[in-house]
Amino acid sequence: MSGNRRKTAAALAATAAISLLASACTGQSSSGAADDPSKETTLTFWHGWNDPGEVEAIQGVIDAFTKAHPNIHVKVVGDMTDDKVNQALRAGGSNAPDVISSFTTNNVGKFCSSKAFVDLDPFLKKDGIDPATTFPRAMNEYTQFDGVRCTVPMLGDAYGLYYNKDAFEKAGIKRPPRTWSELAADAKKLTKTKGDSYERLGFMPNYHGYETTTEHYLGSWDPKYFDADGRSNIAKDPAFAQMLTTQKKLVDTLGGYEKLEKFRTSFGDEWGAKHPFHTGQVAMQMDGEWRLAMAEAAKPGFEIGVAPLPVADDQADSYGRGYLTGTIAGIAATSKKQNAAWELVKFMTTDTDAVVDFANSIHNVPSTLAALKSPRLKYDPRFKVFLDIAANPKSTTTPPSVNGGAYLSSFQNLGFDIEKGKQTDVKAGLEKTAREIDAAIAQAK
Repeated sequence: MSGNRRKTAAALAATAAISLLASACTGQSSSGAADDPSKETTLTFWHGWNDPGEVEAIQGVIDAFTKAHPNIHVKVVGDMTDDKVNQALRAGGSNAPDVISSFTTNNVGKFCSSKAFVDLDPFLKKDGIDPATTFPRAMNEYTQFDGVRCTVPMLGDAYGLYYNKDAFEKAGIKRPPRTWSELAADAKKLTKTKGDSYERLGFMPNYHGYETTTEHYLGSWDPKYFDADGRSNIAKDPAFAQMLTTQKKLVDTLGGYEKLEKFRTSFGDEWGAKHPFHTGQVAMQMDGEWRLAMAEAAKPGFEIGVAPLPVADDQADSYGRGYLTGTIAGIAATSKKQNAAWELVKFMTTDTDAVVDFANSIHNVPSTLAALKSPRLKYDPRFKVFLDIAANPKSTTTPPSVNGGAYLSSFQNLGFDIEKGKQTDVKAGLEKTAREIDAAIAQAK
């Protein structure tokens, strides 16, 4: 996924107030589509990509589909946000999409609970496709909500650790850190101060640092965001307090919140050549699989290493897992061509060659277990770290919720207060935030 699209998707995911599909149902899931997919028909497919190379890549997938299904024509519309999808599904009519892809996995709960997207289980069962053996476990989790699978994964994003190999060698560090205690020690050793600032920072821990969000940190633990009754579990699962405490200690060890924030203002754009990892301002960077190609294109002047993210100190045997998210695809409940639409969704998300070719084109992680092992995959050897993270059954994600990513925003806000020192009682902060999350979910329902 390109930088601009990821930036847009992240902004959408973090905005708790968006009203996408929340206030009323936009359609009703059909118990059985009636159209004949062998007849001549035209589908409308909406996606969010806008980078020219990515638009060309998705068109390549569509061309391969229409070659295999010459009776099904596809009208492709790009640069579509979830908000535009919401408006179109409410309006209905011939211009509404039949098939939709979205970058915002956090909105799956809304898509499913509002019945805006159809339940795909009948289609999967009809074609003998078992999601548990087709898709990686974490991707299976973020494509369904409350027993309804209204989306399927369509390529993924995996988060790992990038590190400056030259800086590591000069500092006498033999390998990338495998636990957060090791990362803290390495980050301190790699940090070079300059006056009241830094010549180089070992790692930027602040939550406003690029990609260092609470949910990405938590990929190093095994968090259970909700209990069996759907209530917030953040005050009961020790993973949340451990992560918040670990990050706060790292902030303090590396100079304190204000000093780090001041240095952060010197960073170049996250999606440009002057990213702080590219320039050597930070020696280690938490980031997704797309960063490798972007960093190499910037010609950084040092050798780039890639590794899984460190894990919690008491879970060292789980090293190799990570945090997963990605693009999703579904069928609009308002579509009158759902059987034909399924043929397109099935091809894009379960045909191994189609998934691999698309992944090769836009440098994302394949989203089926078969595609992750395909000999057709073309990648830099370092990219295999992300393939292994995606295939790892211990990798984690953030679960869908009826009100989207609002619970993540609430937890992130608590993180902001703790790292600043505004909230010093972590336990009390978690209990208060859990109540806020539960109240917001109850209201959304």
